[in-house]
Amino acid sequence: MAIIEELRTPLYFAAGTADLAVQQARKVPGLIEQIAAEAPARIDAVRNTDPKAVQEKVSAQAKEAQAKVTEVFGSLDTDLKKLGESAQHLALRGVGVAAEYAVRAREAYEKVAEHGEQAVRQWRGEAAEEITEIAIAVEPDPEPKAAEPEPEAPAVKKAPAAKKAPAPRKPAAKKTTASES
Repeated sequence: MAIIEELRTPLYFAAGTADLAVQQARKVPGLIEQIAAEAPARIDAVRNTDPKAVQEKVSAQAKEAQAKVTEVFGSLDTDLKKLGESAQHLALRGVGVAAEYAVRAREAYEKVAEHGEQAVRQWRGEAAEEITEIAIAVEPDPEPKAAEPEPEAPAVKKAPAAKKAPAPRKPAAKKTTASES
């Protein structure tokens, strides 16, 4: 039974992923309309921007970044022992972070698989309803009979009646024509 569960979970994950993708795809037309509505204003803003102002802003940000880099490299401790300890500490923190991300990934995986299971159940329910509707359309319920009390069924089950085999077919007689005789 565990093998079946191990096989079902990835399938439910795939179904959940597909269902979530469909949900996100349904949002695309609205996003396209929003972008189309915002595009003219953004294009005008870019056209009206002064290139010198942009250049000055980028230059100022580059100077700030350079000052920060200089500060960081200037304050680096050159003691190899301290650097080794720092590296070891960072490695241990990295392992902890990796373990935490693995747990989160597993939780997300299970959540999507659970969503997929619900989607599959919903799809099956909808399919069952459609099949029932088709069956009713093709073969409607017979007219209700007058309410007659049914005789109580005996406690012993009867064996089903043996089905009769169809009678063997006789080969058709061969017709002869006057030219053959």
